[in-house]
Amino acid sequence: MNFDYPPELTAHLSTLDTFIKSTILPLQHAANNNRFFDHRREHARTNWEAGGLPRKEWEDLLNHARLLADTAGHYRFALPKSYGGTSHPYTNLYMSAIRLHLASHPTYGGGLGLANDLQNEHSIVGNFPDILMLHHFGTDEQKRTFIPARLNGTFRTTFGLTEPDHGSDATFMSTVAERRTNPAGVAGWTLNGAKKWQTGAHNCTHMIIFARASGKPGEARGITAFLVPSSTEGIEIASYEWTFNMPTDHATVTLNNVFVPESGILGEVDHGLALAQTFVHENRIRQAASSCGAAKYCLDRAIARANERSVWGAGRKLSEHQGIQFPVVELMTQVEMLRLLILRTSVRMDGIVGECEGTKDVPWVRIERELSGEVAMCNYWANRLACQAADRAIQIHGGDGYSRHYPFEHIYRHFRRYRITEGSEEIQMRKVAAYLFGMGGKGGGKEKEKGKL
Repeated sequence: MNFDYPPELTAHLSTLDTFIKSTILPLQHAANNNRFFDHRREHARTNWEAGGLPRKEWEDLLNHARLLADTAGHYRFALPKSYGGTSHPYTNLYMSAIRLHLASHPTYGGGLGLANDLQNEHSIVGNFPDILMLHHFGTDEQKRTFIPARLNGTFRTTFGLTEPDHGSDATFMSTVAERRTNPAGVAGWTLNGAKKWQTGAHNCTHMIIFARASGKPGEARGITAFLVPSSTEGIEIASYEWTFNMPTDHATVTLNNVFVPESGILGEVDHGLALAQTFVHENRIRQAASSCGAAKYCLDRAIARANERSVWGAGRKLSEHQGIQFPVVELMTQVEMLRLLILRTSVRMDGIVGECEGTKDVPWVRIERELSGEVAMCNYWANRLACQAADRAIQIHGGDGYSRHYPFEHIYRHFRRYRITEGSEEIQMRKVAAYLFGMGGKGGGKEKEKGKL
């Protein structure tokens, strides 16, 4: 059994490094762009006068980097060939390795840099859950219209599952959809309710809104997904929620008699939760890889600091003290074990995808049944580990670590969110428990049935 990367993967990472060093880093350091990444980052990124939204200059810079990456052939790597991607047989392995590499890199790692700034879920190698939802569930017209527009930046959507009073268990959502015919005689639905944490609402063109169209609260069946233009009458942004890391683009949205024609349904009526399951495991394993990589970055920086710093005037290095060594040893041991679990799980996911080709089996259904416990292990532990590593790096750097002149406070504040989003820590642990104790099947079928994502 060989635990090394295949030579092709190592070469791919080297190609990314070359592109970053030749194209992305010069852009990051051009003009005054580095204000978005050094100690001025939070202020430079945030338009405080506009309610804490991202500054246009910041988002323009991210878009510029994405266009450069797309032109160079890196941005669409994970997509099918029909959309300019590679359809690589080991997409999950490559994406996990890329996320680990970019987040741990000594020069542009930590998830804070123009190549891979994770506060905005920005990377020169893109993640496209919305495209894959359209690819698997959209009508032919929706695919023709929206996927090319998504890739050229003219279609941007939010994901409307969470509500002010309903988070992890989506089946108890209060937003409802009722069949109606509008005054022009067009058959469709009206939506009433509210959604919270609608990331990207400030510049989206559409919103994917999940609403209960039938059934009882607590039932997975009966929830439908609607693709709604954000300019539709009755949609209002009630507020933008200020967060641990600013700027914010996380909106609370109210829906008052919002009319959606039948053509706005995404997927099947009453089976909308299937959309949310389509990409959840790929998203979570990639997030785990980013968190694991950021943890390693923090610990590598802490080790370097401890080796450089002399204390108490005796010429002794900070690293000579067991009080410094032992906490780092424990965390780095976890990083290395977790890294291997992430890569093994990624390979097994790719294996399932390959086995499903040419059959009626649905890959994400099998992944949910066979690997959801391992994906959840990777995800919840990596997100916790990133926070612990950033905290330890702050402690070893002392007052400097607490300052914004070092990246650790930003890393901590950013990665703390993932212990709640992408499925909270507690939900992930329940999925592991369902996997271990056979509740509803090896893959935790009861959790899936209830809509706990």
